[in-house]
Amino acid sequence: MRDHLLIYLNGHPLRVSGDDAFLTVTDFVRRRQRLTGTKVVCAEGDCGSCAALIGRVSPDGKRLEYAPVTACIVSMFQLDACHLVTIEGLRVGRELNPIQQSMVSCHGAQCGFCTPGIVVCLYDLMQDGRPIDDQSVRRGLTGNLCRCTGYDSIIRAALQTDRKTLKSIQQLYPPAPILKALAAAAEQELRIDTTDRRFYKPLTVEQAAQFRAQNPACAIVSGATDVGVQRNKGTRRIAVAMSTAGLAPLRQITVDGESLCVGAGASLTQLQQAARARLPELAEFLEWFGSTMIRNAATLAGNLVNASPIGDTIPALFVLEAQLELAGPQARRWVNINQFYSGYRQTVLGAGEIVASVRIPLLAAGDFYKLYKVSKRKDLDISGFGAAFWMRRSGRSITDIRIAYGGVGPTVLRLPRTEQLLRGRVGSLELFEQAGVVAREEISPISDVRGSADYRRTLAGNILLRFWHDLDQGESTDGSGPPAAPSTTRRPVLARP
Repeated sequence: MRDHLLIYLNGHPLRVSGDDAFLTVTDFVRRRQRLTGTKVVCAEGDCGSCAALIGRVSPDGKRLEYAPVTACIVSMFQLDACHLVTIEGLRVGRELNPIQQSMVSCHGAQCGFCTPGIVVCLYDLMQDGRPIDDQSVRRGLTGNLCRCTGYDSIIRAALQTDRKTLKSIQQLYPPAPILKALAAAAEQELRIDTTDRRFYKPLTVEQAAQFRAQNPACAIVSGATDVGVQRNKGTRRIAVAMSTAGLAPLRQITVDGESLCVGAGASLTQLQQAARARLPELAEFLEWFGSTMIRNAATLAGNLVNASPIGDTIPALFVLEAQLELAGPQARRWVNINQFYSGYRQTVLGAGEIVASVRIPLLAAGDFYKLYKVSKRKDLDISGFGAAFWMRRSGRSITDIRIAYGGVGPTVLRLPRTEQLLRGRVGSLELFEQAGVVAREEISPISDVRGSADYRRTLAGNILLRFWHDLDQGESTDGSGPPAAPSTTRRPVLARP
């Protein structure tokens, strides 16, 4: 069993052991490697100044897949068998790359703290050869905050970059030798022990479950987009950690019959890509989950196990009756997500159990599926209220309906009384107004910084009216089904308590 990390940093192999394995990536590159181009501003993964590219061996072992992440909330132990490329690694010799040169020419940098992260994300945006325009640049830089330029000069710099002279990551770092070394490292079990900390990277689900059973308080990390923030802000110390990165099958997404099977280690970016053709409403909704860099790291299983009552993906899966595969030291079992939560931030996971996969049922012809998120900002914000609807009809009659709300109780809630009122009835505005009254009675919201209890109760009723109007609009458009997703996942529902 290996006792050190094997990584590549800007094309050079490194062995990292002992306490250094528990540093954040930004602390390691800045303090240990003296690569100070990567900046730390928020230390929460929100501003993007720390963006770096991480190349991982693909699940089939045939290529390196690169994606930008917020390095300030990533621990070094998450990078075993990875290639880390910082802003310094995107130069061509000692020359600026075309993006950097365009940022200079267009005055895209002022104080400069955000600039390295912006260059990294623009570099990733320009890698696949697709055309870019003003809107795609804006979406691509959602997770990069600049307080100086107003973004105008940055967008100009992106659009004026000479992409013909921009070398790809494969040209900068020929993949064959790096891939061979990292693929070999990915197949090795790893354990690092210091005087007061322990890290383990298993290769099988059984090994993972056994380690969890022996260390019930261990932090299970994949993207660690929440755990990393807690660590940086001093609210959590990671004494024992286990990574799922070595469980290659858990990083895959497949279609099994009428279900989308999502491995626990698959990123939200992977889920978004897989859902575009089969669950487009979910794919569109995920566009407003954090930033691209957060989605590149975060996993669906992590969001579900976090058990937050305002977790964005939970209502979406409640109404689809998704199934969670729980793997323990001796056996595996399946649990409906509606029975997975036992209380505030509590789940039914037993000693030694981990989530191995999530099975998401796909829609049948004629099913209606709508998702809503209400937050103070459109981008990079936590929900104050969330709602999900699944409905099946025969003509104008509602044969079945499922409704789930987030942010209105200690857990995400299904609304059985409201569902019962609507089930078997002919849909109408008056019926959904009645349902809104019942929905307000079914929830138990609190007042907090994101909204008052009265505000959330008002939303609970108004969102049903919004759903009815969206449904009615879709039918009047072509008579064949619900409208496309755009506005419902982007625009807050107006409510007056």
